[in-house]
Amino acid sequence: MTDQITPQFDVRPARAEMLPTVMAILDAALLDIAVETVRDRLSSGAVLVATEEDRILGTVVLNDTHIEAIAVRPNRRGQGIGTALVDAASTRGRLTAAFRPGVSEFYESLGFDIERTGDRWRGVTPTAR
Repeated sequence: MTDQITPQFDVRPARAEMLPTVMAILDAALLDIAVETVRDRLSSGAVLVATEEDRILGTVVLNDTHIEAIAVRPNRRGQGIGTALVDAASTRGRLTAAFRPGVSEFYESLGFDIERTGDRWRGVTPTAR
């Protein structure tokens, strides 16, 4: 029997010099969020990053308790990084998110209650974690 290695990563507020990498991760996930918005959120501590040995693995951009964008590097998905980002963000309170139908399963896996609103979907965490 082989031991399975559990990835170790930290979640913390992003720093200004991380902006290009944060944007690259968001762009790779095909998320439509302006760099100016991310820069503004970053300056207020509302951009969190999950890192492993100083490499950014994923990010969440918040507007108070609303998730404006969340993304994980494609080769690191399914490793709990999104969950860790949402857990850290939920210290702000009950979270909300609006998203395309194709990612509703991701939000459901994070514990969001999902509802359809027109051509978009909305998710709300039942309570703050």
